[in-house]
Amino acid sequence: FLSLTLFSLNRKKMSLKSERRGIHVDQSELLCKKGCGYYGNPAWQGFCSKCWREEYHKARQKQIQEDWELAERLQREEEEAYASSQSTQGAQSLTFSKFEEKKTNEKTRKVTTVKKFFTASSRTGAKKEIQEAKAPSPSINRQASIETDRVSKEFIEFLKTYHKPGQDIYKQCKLFLDTMNHKRDLSIEEQSECAQDFYQNVADKLQTRWKVPPEKVEKAMDQIEKYIMTRQYKYVFCPETTDDEKKDLAVQKRIRALHWVTPQMLCVPVNEEIPEVSDMVVKAITDIIEMDSKRVPRDKLACITKCSKHIFNAIKITKNEPASADDFLPTLIYIVLKGNPPRLQSNIQYITRFCNPSRLMTGEDGYYFTNLCCAVAFIEKLDAQSLNLSQEDFDRFMTGQTSPKKQEPDSWSPDVCLGVKQMYKNLDLLSQLNERQDRIVSEAKKLEKDLIDWTDGVAKEVQDIVEKYPLEIKPKNQALAAIDSENVENDKLPPPLQPQVYAG
Repeated sequence: FLSLTLFSLNRKKMSLKSERRGIHVDQSELLCKKGCGYYGNPAWQGFCSKCWREEYHKARQKQIQEDWELAERLQREEEEAYASSQSTQGAQSLTFSKFEEKKTNEKTRKVTTVKKFFTASSRTGAKKEIQEAKAPSPSINRQASIETDRVSKEFIEFLKTYHKPGQDIYKQCKLFLDTMNHKRDLSIEEQSECAQDFYQNVADKLQTRWKVPPEKVEKAMDQIEKYIMTRQYKYVFCPETTDDEKKDLAVQKRIRALHWVTPQMLCVPVNEEIPEVSDMVVKAITDIIEMDSKRVPRDKLACITKCSKHIFNAIKITKNEPASADDFLPTLIYIVLKGNPPRLQSNIQYITRFCNPSRLMTGEDGYYFTNLCCAVAFIEKLDAQSLNLSQEDFDRFMTGQTSPKKQEPDSWSPDVCLGVKQMYKNLDLLSQLNERQDRIVSEAKKLEKDLIDWTDGVAKEVQDIVEKYPLEIKPKNQALAAIDSENVENDKLPPPLQPQVYAG
């Protein structure tokens, strides 16, 4: 019996431990679900950039085919209705040639309309885009910011090292910017597709036509992305036509509601009592917050990478061994909850749409970015089971009715920062003041109720007494006449005696 009990307890411990490790994400889940070996992305429905574009084009071609079939069916119905409306064979033969001409014109017009509608952002209309790009654009003539001028000068100086290819690259970039200025009415997804096509075309030309070495191709693409996206940033970051801002507010509100989550709940292997680890945590939070201040997708990715490296260092110092992927993701979630980065969803969407796809598909930047997307998705779906809490405790924590037990000051090590001690002391004082305030409010309400009850009781007693002993009001008695007043009725009486002074 004892052995069975110990076995069941060990099994229960293992099950609880596995539940607490519910944040674990297999590395295969970070890869493209098509199995190409590149990193996937929730914004691309789990595909990598390359597979996502293939799937997107397939769905787009399918939609075009369905529209074609619909147009042909409507055309046939129109032909049948037109043919049935003719009463005589002569009229049919007379109008047959006109009908054929109308049919041909209508079909040509439909084909042109469908092609124009579904290929507005494709490369088939390059000549038209070039002609439109020659038209003066008012946005080009606007006064550029200091940062834009600096980036432009750096880009020109960089291209000078490429000689003839550098001139062609600059022309291609200017043409692309002019084209994008004429495509402001397109959706953000179509503008993103244009940018991805441009990246791919320039990279292919650098490798095939201009025979640039691979290491120089990567540097050139980084500079091209920096030049283009610095100019396009205010147009394509969190545009009004999307719900990015709404998602930002939802995530920010969600993180604020989860302010009570502790590292122990997430099984974070980081000990912030160690000063060096605490510094790493602060640096990681600073890096993830700094991401919003950058304008280039590559710079935003660099902030995520720096944040992740600080996390790995903090785990390594705490555990005295290299950190694993199972330790990294919970710690990243904790950093995001603690830092609450501004416009988090907008930054993720911006990187997904306009970053060089090769950076998101491979390398450490792509790996860390995919983990950040997983962390945000986990925060949005975080529940009681994920934190190994009961549903009642989770609901109380979320509503602010109570908070997890804080660390007692007596258990702190002497190396803890004085500011942290003072902060917890102030929090305890605020908690005590809050309890005292609640108690005063409760007693004030009780006193108010007692006063109302006492007033009602006194009024009832007075009413009972009045009903038991009614008040009788007697008529007023006649006033007595004054002694010295004139008595009209007895005017025959002698006058009253007057006092006389007797001198004797």
